[in-house]
Amino acid sequence: MTGPDGFLAELKDAVSIRTALLVTGVLLVQLAFVASYVGAFHHQKAHSISVGVVVPGSAQQAGQLAGRLNGLAGSPVDARALADRATATRQIAGDDLAAALVVDPTSTHDELLVASGAGASLVTAVQQVADALEGQQHRTYATTDLVPLQSGDGRGLSGFYLVIGWLVGGYLVASLLGVAKGARPANLRRAVIRLGAAVPYAILSGLGGALVVGPLIGALTGHFWALAGLGTLLVLSAATVTMAFQVLFGTLGIGLTVLLFVVLGNPSAGGAYQWQLLPALWRGVGPWLPNGAGTDAVRRIVYFAGHGIGVELVVVAGYAVAGALVTLVAVARRPSDATALG
Repeated sequence: MTGPDGFLAELKDAVSIRTALLVTGVLLVQLAFVASYVGAFHHQKAHSISVGVVVPGSAQQAGQLAGRLNGLAGSPVDARALADRATATRQIAGDDLAAALVVDPTSTHDELLVASGAGASLVTAVQQVADALEGQQHRTYATTDLVPLQSGDGRGLSGFYLVIGWLVGGYLVASLLGVAKGARPANLRRAVIRLGAAVPYAILSGLGGALVVGPLIGALTGHFWALAGLGTLLVLSAATVTMAFQVLFGTLGIGLTVLLFVVLGNPSAGGAYQWQLLPALWRGVGPWLPNGAGTDAVRRIVYFAGHGIGVELVVVAGYAVAGALVTLVAVARRPSDATALG
């Protein structure tokens, strides 16, 4: 039988300090995952949802009602008075407004204009505010959906899961290349080759994702090439950022990638719950991560004719370019290692 000293020696030999640190890191990532998802989703509260107010023939009443909405506790909406229903319709269709309340001064029945394509949870939140407001005044309203969801896009989540799939593919292929040939490329030429290898994969992934959600499943139809191009950019962003993390931090870089794209990126993406319903942290970072920028870009492509998509494309492309540049610069500045694998 092995004595206590022998067992401890064998344990130290079997589980190195490095292994223990890696396991501790995994535990921390796991707890961060739980904290991020539960923190983002456990309590939704509307915050500054853009809402228009129309009172035909009375700009003064529209302004007064908008002021009343803006004075609600917690600032659930950011209301503005609009000239007429046509203006409200145009702004909602262009994704400049989430909703608009059109008040009929000749009756007690009003109309709430919404856009499910901007997010089903957002519509629900606006309706809750309208319920409270109209109920206090003993009025009723009918909801008109100006931008309804496509028939195959249940609760508008297809684009969110499509973006997740593209990003997962991007950081998995980069991680696989790192595991197969070493987290850090041996030299600048190997780094260029590794980055170049991600390009055809990204193109095929973008085309494949657009094919699956469009012609094959029919969840998001009519925008194949735009979605394929966006998917290519998203895959490249995840792949190059993962490579950059690997070059800078070795195997630990994969964990940092998971923290960025999974732990922080997914719950803040505005998929299940739009940014206006998330707590401040997730609401603040969501638009500036590939997950959130990609999810919003899909919505704009499919439901709003690409209106205002420029910022989202710059964010996603920025990650792809920054990841590639950091990878190349870090490899170029590292002393050559003749024994490293590329």
